[in-house]
Amino acid sequence: MSTPSLAQPVSRPAASRFAVVGNPENRRVSLFGDAVRAAGLPGPRLVAWRDVLRDGGADFASDEIVRVDSPGENLEVDRLLRGTTDPTRVEGSARWYARFTAALRSLRGGVRLDDPDDLAALFDKRACHGVLDAAGVPVPASPTSGPGGAPVRGWDDVRALMREHRMPRLFVKLAHGSSASGVLAVETGGGGRIRATTSVELAPDGTLHNSLRVRRYDSERDIATIVDALAPDGLHLERWVPKASQQGRAADLRVVVVAGRATHAVVRTSRTPLTNLHLGGRRGDLATVRHAVGGAGGRWSDVLEVCERAASCFPRTLCVGVDLLPAIGWRRAFVGEVNAFGDLLPRLTGLPGSGAEGLDTYAAQVMAALRAPAAPGSLDQYRTGTSHA
Repeated sequence: MSTPSLAQPVSRPAASRFAVVGNPENRRVSLFGDAVRAAGLPGPRLVAWRDVLRDGGADFASDEIVRVDSPGENLEVDRLLRGTTDPTRVEGSARWYARFTAALRSLRGGVRLDDPDDLAALFDKRACHGVLDAAGVPVPASPTSGPGGAPVRGWDDVRALMREHRMPRLFVKLAHGSSASGVLAVETGGGGRIRATTSVELAPDGTLHNSLRVRRYDSERDIATIVDALAPDGLHLERWVPKASQQGRAADLRVVVVAGRATHAVVRTSRTPLTNLHLGGRRGDLATVRHAVGGAGGRWSDVLEVCERAASCFPRTLCVGVDLLPAIGWRRAFVGEVNAFGDLLPRLTGLPGSGAEGLDTYAAQVMAALRAPAAPGSLDQYRTGTSHA
């Protein structure tokens, strides 16, 4: 089905002033502001996360379109959310989640481009996985998924669930983590061998720190120490899906979905199980991926449709970033995560047939938000059909 381009001129809705909740120095805020001004509007009113957290909320006018952006990369905001003065510490994500979701509900008025309930689910991997699974979105098997998921109190529980669910290889994730913080890719072998690949650095005093260097632990005692320290913040387990490869490197995709349409995609490749670009991952070639999918008998449009189905589980949020895990052979793909703030892909323009050709992720969101009069609490008017070559 053909769709209009997001870049086509639009009639201005009554609500055509933007406001952003974010950290003033963050490039996400700057890039979105640039997109708003490029659309011929005044720059968005900025409400700092620091002020929201200190003042107990913020108020917005009825004609303001409100975007909530990431509270990350700010030392003071991190201290207010996690209660720590060391930004490298991994622990504290449960406290971060409780304070962040409370802050979301303290934002009053305006026309929201996101929804507090959606964001609460997106920042709880157990809840998000359960929502996706219930909707029939392909996801890796998980014993901790949804409200009936198994609790994980420490390494002993992980070991027991590995045996019970026959998962010799799995990912252990912080329930409320992001950017691969606290993620361990665990694999076992004969003779009691075990290995965990992670960006977590276990300090001599037992504290855990995020590192830009991916490392491997081959001692079960060290792995147990890390997992036991993370467990009070909540853990989510997923079966390890062996990924397809590109030029000998494991590959996955980040696909941005705006207003129900997959508009932007980037391939991420790595020599480790963690493909995050800040951990040494590299951008791969999207044309090669499309060719590989077709060569395996699949259709690229079906790949993007999986991402759109995942995004549709969070209908009151305009934009999400979907992490798609293509299995070996490129015949199947699974949704690993759905990210509320997964649109930071500078200079990347829209996919052919997406309606966002020539637009970056922020410009695509601005155009979608301006496309129709907005009703508070609803994004239904932003939704469009899809068409992908």
